[in-house]
Amino acid sequence: MPLDFENLKKNNANYVNLTPLSFLNRTADIYPERTAVIYNDVNYNWEQIRKRCLSIAAFLKSRGIGKNDTVSLLTFNTPEMFEAHYAVPMSGAVLNTINTRLDANTIGYIIDHSECKIFIVDRELWPVLQKALSISKTKPEIIIVDDPSAKNKPELPNKFTPYQDLLNCDYKSKSFFTVDDEWQALSLNYTSGTTGRPKGVVYHHRGSYLMSMGTAASWGLPMHPKYLYTVPMFHCNGWGHVWTITLMAGTTVCLRAFAPDEVFKLIKKHNITHFGGAPIVLNMLATAPEESQIIFDNNVEVMTAGAPPAASVLEEMSKFNFNVTHVYGLTETYGHILQSAQQDDWSKKTITEQARLKSRQGVRFSMTEEVKVIDDNGLSVPHDGITMGEIFIRGNTVMKGYLKDHKATEQAFKSGYFGSGDLGVIHSDGYIELKDRAKDIIISGGENISSVEIEKVIYQYPSVKEVAVVAMPDKKWGEVPCVFVELKLGQDAKEIEIINFCLDKMARFKRPKKVVFGELPLTATGKIQKKVLRDRAGKMAKNLN
Repeated sequence: MPLDFENLKKNNANYVNLTPLSFLNRTADIYPERTAVIYNDVNYNWEQIRKRCLSIAAFLKSRGIGKNDTVSLLTFNTPEMFEAHYAVPMSGAVLNTINTRLDANTIGYIIDHSECKIFIVDRELWPVLQKALSISKTKPEIIIVDDPSAKNKPELPNKFTPYQDLLNCDYKSKSFFTVDDEWQALSLNYTSGTTGRPKGVVYHHRGSYLMSMGTAASWGLPMHPKYLYTVPMFHCNGWGHVWTITLMAGTTVCLRAFAPDEVFKLIKKHNITHFGGAPIVLNMLATAPEESQIIFDNNVEVMTAGAPPAASVLEEMSKFNFNVTHVYGLTETYGHILQSAQQDDWSKKTITEQARLKSRQGVRFSMTEEVKVIDDNGLSVPHDGITMGEIFIRGNTVMKGYLKDHKATEQAFKSGYFGSGDLGVIHSDGYIELKDRAKDIIISGGENISSVEIEKVIYQYPSVKEVAVVAMPDKKWGEVPCVFVELKLGQDAKEIEIINFCLDKMARFKRPKKVVFGELPLTATGKIQKKVLRDRAGKMAKNLN
């Protein structure tokens, strides 16, 4: 007769819901005096961060904030943003960090779609939020972060709560560091989609806990790393590194605005061991004035994601003793799920060959259950580096789904996997390489831009008959939007007129950088052939560069 293993039940002693909130409590217990966060002249240890987060969470609860309420932030990489990653979910609420580069219309949409209850905003960004609130139906309570180091200080609204008030709220216990259900929503991140309107991607506590564990293992994080936060914390919750660095009891150095000379200075001043950023960040460091560049004695580990970094950029990074790890992921997967994990023999190869290997999207992170590439017939592609298919992902760091969009959620999960919409190949060594993006998303400087969103705006221009937007390679930004326009018969328009038409209708980084006029190529069924246009844009980029 088989042994009765099933009679051993889970209970409070042997089963605890996973949540990254527990990282803060543990680290503050063990390393209370170690430096947690540095920002300019501000320096907080872990015990201070815990107390600040407890007070903020208590304030939110005193405002009636609880489970499944949304608290939004429009702030820079400052201690307040770091604290919100703990304080908001500690109150039971859902953290919604918003891209600081978005236009008022999109922010207004997010406020309404998320049914935001409280909005924390940096004073410098108040004007765009003020405009968004004039559009939105939802009117959340406004909390303003008045950063002394901000360059611009616009006039404050008549009614608001200073962020400092949140730090004076009494709390009675530390029970905020647990959750009743690890599947509970932790954060809400909006991502560009093919419809133009951003989708609300929902993360759960379990996924973020495991993301941190997997990142620490696969990136080889030691205890007490010193991390420079160059990745915007609104991007997939800063790739989850707020929680990961806390797990390893590290020090986070906050950076309000990216500037190459400041990055070099901070790395040297604080003995930074790790940082991350899009390839454009690396390119800006590589092309910074020589007088601001610094060659470091020790290796600095760098994580980059987005368009593959160029060989010349990787060579420059090596000069600074920056060891670059290229990763791949999506907002829907909490960020990175593949990495171009370096093999021992890569160091013996030329810089150019190393760059080719490192530029691939790679193999699974340790928390990623399965990634496969499937062809049009539903079969796994051979490992030949040639046969393309769509990348499908399965694991604990895949989103709960899209908020208020059951149809899109079902579509994303219809195969039992998450369909990325990205097309790739698998090489003979098992490393995946991205070849195209089926969703026509343009990645510019690490920002996702929906081609359809730009098309919808340009279609409003009176003389436009047809329009198609594709990615055009760009040395600085990786990619930029390139617009192909077919005008109505007898109508006329100039490139600058189309670009200016977009000025007040979308965020600056989304605006087209090139407009080309002419008849658009169509398929037999009347669909625009974007692949043909992408090829044209690529040839134009070569001529421009």
